[in-house]
Amino acid sequence: MSRTRRWLIFATGLALLISVPAAVGTLPVAGSSTPAAELLGRINSSAGATYSGYAESNGGLALPVTQQYSVLANLFGDQTQMRVWSRGPADWRVDSLSVDGETDLYSDTAGTWTWDYETNQVIRTTYGPNQLRLPVPADLLPSNLARRLLSEATSGEVSRLPTRRIAQRSATGLRLTPAASASTIDRVDVWADEATGIALRVEVYSRGEQNPSLTSAFLDFRTDDPSPDITRFIPPPSATVRETNQADIASAVNRFGQLTPPTELAGLPRNTLLQGLTRVGTYGRGVTELAAIPLPVSTADGLREQLKKVPGIATTSDYQLGVIGPVSLLLGPDLNRRAAWLLVGTVDPDTLRSAIDRLPTSLRRPR
Repeated sequence: MSRTRRWLIFATGLALLISVPAAVGTLPVAGSSTPAAELLGRINSSAGATYSGYAESNGGLALPVTQQYSVLANLFGDQTQMRVWSRGPADWRVDSLSVDGETDLYSDTAGTWTWDYETNQVIRTTYGPNQLRLPVPADLLPSNLARRLLSEATSGEVSRLPTRRIAQRSATGLRLTPAASASTIDRVDVWADEATGIALRVEVYSRGEQNPSLTSAFLDFRTDDPSPDITRFIPPPSATVRETNQADIASAVNRFGQLTPPTELAGLPRNTLLQGLTRVGTYGRGVTELAAIPLPVSTADGLREQLKKVPGIATTSDYQLGVIGPVSLLLGPDLNRRAAWLLVGTVDPDTLRSAIDRLPTSLRRPR
C-alpha cells in the first residue's frame, strides 16, 4: 500500500473519529483546581512521558528564506500534519505531511534518521554539542512547542484558563503573558492533558493581532507506550543512505573572531543558551529573546534579496528591518564585504535598532 493511500485512509478514519461523536467535543468538562504555577511545572516536566497521536500545526509566517531553506517557509507558513510515537526525549518517530510531501523522522540518542519514502532516500544526521540545527516538524508538536515556549516562564507570568476538551480528553488551560514590554508576543495559550501534563494545544498570539500567528493541536492523542519497533529505524536494503553532520550554523560564523557579541545588548543580558558558541549572541529569556549572528556575506546577500520581496520590510542605507508575525529581524550593512550582522528575535523594532548600534563592526579586509 502506498504511503499516500495510507495517509488518505488514516485521514478518512480520523475524520470519522472526530465527526461521528459530534457531541464529544462539546461535552462538559470538569474544572481544574490546579494552580497555574503547578501546571507550568507539570508541562515542563512532561518530556519523559510516552504517547502517540495525530497533530496539525498552522502558521501564517511569510519567512524570507532562500531556496536552500524553503522547508522553513513551508513549516511556519503552511499546515503540517504529523503522526507521532514518542517513547522519550531521544526515542521517537514523527511522520509529517506538508506541501513538500511526506517525510518520516526517527530519533535516537546519536541523532536522527530522515526517510523520504517517495524517493527512497535516507539521511543519517548526527549532532555535536551546542550545535545549532534547523527546526523540524517535530518541533511544532504541541507537546514540544509548549515546553520550549514555557521553559523559562516565571510563576508571575502565568495564569489559568478554563478547561477544554481537546482530542477527546480533558485539557487544563494555561496562559503565558510575557513580562518584558519589548516582547512581540502578546500571549501564549496552552491546554495540557490533565493526567500527564502533556500539552495538547498551543496558540501563539502576536501583539495587536486577534488571530494566532501559530497554532498546533492534537486531534487524536493516546497515552500508550509505543512499541520499540515503531520508533526504531533500519534503512531498507534498496534505499540510498547518506550520512552527514548537519551543516552547523555556528561553524559558518565562528570564523569572524573579531565580531564577538557583547555581554549585554539593548538592555537584555546575554544568556547561556549557546554556551561555547562565542560568535553567536543570544539575549533575554523565554519568549522574549534576541539573537545576534554575524552572517557570511554570501548568506547575507541572499537574505537581503529575499527581504526585498517581503511586504512590510523597510530598507534604508543602513539596514533592512521588519516584523513578520511575532518575529522581528534586522539585517545590517556589509562589513568590508565579508560579513553582516543579522538580528532576529521576538522583540520590537526599537530594540533591534538600539542593538545594531552597539555591535562591533571592526573587521579587517583579508590580505
